[in-house]
Amino acid sequence: MVMYILWTLLFFSVSAQRWTLFDEESKPKREGRVRLVGDQPSSGRVEIYHDGQWGTVCDDGWDMAEAQVVCRQLGFPGAISVTPGGQYGEGSGSIWLDDMNCQGSESLLSECCFKGWGVTDCSHKEDAGVVCETGTNITSNHQFFLDNSLGLSDDLGLLFDSGDGCDFRINVQDDSEESELSFCVHRMILMFYPELNITDNSRNLTVDVSQTCHPHVSAFLRYLYTRQVDVSVTSAQCLHQLAFTFGVKKLMEDVGRAFTLLIPEDNTFQTQVSMFEYGVRTGDLVLQENVLQYLSWNCEFLISSPVWSSVSFHMMDALLQRSDLVVKDEAFLLEALERWIQDKGDELSSDQQASLLNHIRFLLIPVDRLYEMQFSSSVLRRNHEKLYLTGLLRGFQFNALPFSKIRNNTSSEYLPRIYTGDEWSVFINDTTVNYQYHNYYYGQNNRMQSFSTPAHPSALYREQNVQWQAQVFLSSQECSYYGISCTSFPVARLYGYSNQNLYTIRYSNRLILTCKNENNVFQVQDFKNDMAVIPDNSSMGLPNPCPDDYSFRFVVRPEYI
Repeated sequence: MVMYILWTLLFFSVSAQRWTLFDEESKPKREGRVRLVGDQPSSGRVEIYHDGQWGTVCDDGWDMAEAQVVCRQLGFPGAISVTPGGQYGEGSGSIWLDDMNCQGSESLLSECCFKGWGVTDCSHKEDAGVVCETGTNITSNHQFFLDNSLGLSDDLGLLFDSGDGCDFRINVQDDSEESELSFCVHRMILMFYPELNITDNSRNLTVDVSQTCHPHVSAFLRYLYTRQVDVSVTSAQCLHQLAFTFGVKKLMEDVGRAFTLLIPEDNTFQTQVSMFEYGVRTGDLVLQENVLQYLSWNCEFLISSPVWSSVSFHMMDALLQRSDLVVKDEAFLLEALERWIQDKGDELSSDQQASLLNHIRFLLIPVDRLYEMQFSSSVLRRNHEKLYLTGLLRGFQFNALPFSKIRNNTSSEYLPRIYTGDEWSVFINDTTVNYQYHNYYYGQNNRMQSFSTPAHPSALYREQNVQWQAQVFLSSQECSYYGISCTSFPVARLYGYSNQNLYTIRYSNRLILTCKNENNVFQVQDFKNDMAVIPDNSSMGLPNPCPDDYSFRFVVRPEYI
């Protein structure tokens, strides 16, 4: 029935223009276009468009050269891996390509050598797939192509573009009603979206849309016809908002996944802050958490950016409650909060200031800094002296008393954040593989660092040191020399030892991966049994924007048991 209605619409449009669906001269040129069918825009089953329909590719002869061509054709920097054997599910319809033989330098997959269109002895159990890089070549202009089409997308797109036979008007205005757009569409198309409540008697629909999103309304309405749309940094939030307004849940889900890939692309943090505020307005908790995690990992860079002063109260409140904030130390975070409060001026109430001050973990500020702070004349000290001095007192108690003597010692204020000060961390920048094994085994390289830290931030343990050795392994030979079994590379190791009895302390250490040139933290990894395996892009929550040029920071995080 659905296809009958669509064909009916197309028949009226085609008749008016005096051409038919079988007129090859009038059809859009999409021959040889490729797409990935999967849960992520950068990985999935490879499909290619030929003779008016999508088809799959057999995995016979499918290797990295073919994967590189596909990924570059889609706009990615390159390929990470090939996935043979229908790993992303079996396709349907034609198997267009078989026995592929690419050099790797072709611009299009269809330029490679193969048996011939549709010439194959394969089944769909052998459908080929790829995992593409989402790395440094991706810029704010990069677009992800979302395709949920069921057929006739090209012709329905032409129907929307022409407006022939349209019988329903959508009026788009902003909140001030100073700017308005109007689109003539087809009621029958809109009736496929029940959330719009379009009836046979409806003639128009007026929606309020932010003026900044007006340039993207046409692409969204076209998606209602074609189920296809390009998503970029500049359009993602608007498309998500329009999908939310019109109740198009599938598009919301797809754009939401694209958000995750787009989050690392803006080093100014303006896009991320805007995404969070939008997630608050729409109640999208997943989007809020994804943005908060990224901003937590990049908190030091966020604090030093111009965007810091524009952060809202509820975002600041959410950030300060997190233990995965990557900052130099707690005193650095308190100073940044005070600058932010000064910039906000009268925008904040006294209760809001006090609420934020309560999130500062005075207990984890070094005791010498606590002593200096009691003589400060900061805005928080002046406005909330009692609360401020109470925090200092608790900090002194924490540094003077055994943990067992402190009451209510299970709250988050006793948990360290990820402190990157020199006292608690070490950097390894060099990840080249051209060392001679003799040099590596005898420590003559830059991928092995020894350092020491206090056993715990408390003054009770300042004189007790723990010796640490940080290493990055790039090969199985390097691992086997230390009696370690490694299954993937690179892999990091942080091993500590001490002569003192530290049975009341445990270490929840972290490995921070940072782009060298862009100061962009894209992954924070736990250590398990002293080892941290670096995940690839297919298993990371956020894509690695610098797959060949990142550094390792090892962070020691002592906690009382």
